[in-house]
Amino acid sequence: MRLSKDGWTGLAVLAASLILFGLTLGLRDNPLVPIGPGFYPRIVLGISAVLALALIVFSLVGRRSEKKSDANLGLVVAVFAIFFAYVGALPYLGFRIATFLFVPALQVTLEFPRTPKGWAVVAATALVTTVVSYVLFERYLQVLLPRGRWTDF
Repeated sequence: MRLSKDGWTGLAVLAASLILFGLTLGLRDNPLVPIGPGFYPRIVLGISAVLALALIVFSLVGRRSEKKSDANLGLVVAVFAIFFAYVGALPYLGFRIATFLFVPALQVTLEFPRTPKGWAVVAATALVTTVVSYVLFERYLQVLLPRGRWTDF
């Protein structure tokens, strides 16, 4: 049996998920917060690992012919670059500013707005996403989000 491209992708995601999951085990709990800093990442990484394993199994069991993919590799690389820049900016800019910059950058990369109304939608989406995420996690779930070293915001 041979792995398809989906199978190899699943294998890479499974390896990355397991490595990152292992790294979350070293996070120290804060006695003031009932849920530790590794709780949510472990849930996401656990689900990612299970889905990646399913992708590998389906790749091995399935006997479909591989069709030429119409995926845009440049777009995939750009999305990952934007995501890694966001993760790298979090400690310096803080959650609110980094998220407010990340959301429109990703949205414009995926579909470039061609009208002023489209740009207004991009700005509104960035603002609403940032505010709702902040209120939901910081205020409601009481998850401490990163404050920026440069901005203290």
